[in-house]
Amino acid sequence: MTQAQAIENKTILITGATDGLGKKVALDLAFRKARVILHGRSPQKGRAAAEEIRDASGNPEISYYNADCSSLDEVRALAGYIRANENRLDVLINNAGIGPGPAGAVREKSRDGHELRFAVNYLAAFLLTHRLLPLLRDSAPSRIVNVASAGQQSIDFDDVMLENGYDGLRAYRQSKLAMILFTFDLARQLKDSEITVNCLHPATLMPTNMVLETDYFSGSMDPVDQGADAVEYLAASAELQNVTGAYFNGKVRAEPMAQAHNTQARQKLWELSCELTRPDDPA
Repeated sequence: MTQAQAIENKTILITGATDGLGKKVALDLAFRKARVILHGRSPQKGRAAAEEIRDASGNPEISYYNADCSSLDEVRALAGYIRANENRLDVLINNAGIGPGPAGAVREKSRDGHELRFAVNYLAAFLLTHRLLPLLRDSAPSRIVNVASAGQQSIDFDDVMLENGYDGLRAYRQSKLAMILFTFDLARQLKDSEITVNCLHPATLMPTNMVLETDYFSGSMDPVDQGADAVEYLAASAELQNVTGAYFNGKVRAEPMAQAHNTQARQKLWELSCELTRPDDPA
């Protein structure tokens, strides 16, 4: 079975899918005849992206759901809408995120009062994944793909919200390492299920909005196509059918920062994440 055949008729949710990497992945999967669910935070932009992808691919099975990932209530509502309206979910791609912003920018808060990059890049994915696990279980075998980064920084559990010495690049890198710790822990918890959980650094400095809007980065850029190909590999490749709890650099298995393997750090992060997001609260 080819990768295209493996995707055909699968229902795939991609967060942050109205531009950049997420939109490219959505377009590719639409051409491969998947049922693609787009997520974004602008209704106008979301509807336009869905229409564009439908027209370009000739695939009518494209839908859009709106939620601002800086609000945990909106993320909780998003999961509720999807569970109410979709009868299956074969792949969840947690791609939504924001970059480090311009150098020297001040610390920002989410709507819930958490450091903004930690909230959008990590807590939103943690909560959404938990709320969608029943649908993923009902659709098994299914996959969770978390978009992380090779840019990682250890989490300081005495100052997770970076109230002291804030730096946007540190905030971004910490949030991406948190995604890797989450991936490893969730994969362990789901090891006896038919849900695989993997994460990746898709490509380096792709010309997406989050890269172009910051002056932290310089140098040559990988094409968005390269990053999309890596995400699609984790989402659909038959080679990874039984692979879980892995970190990839592109399409190659790699090693993240050492903290990702620290069981005590993972437990601390898990407990903090549950405290902040209350994933089991009623909708």
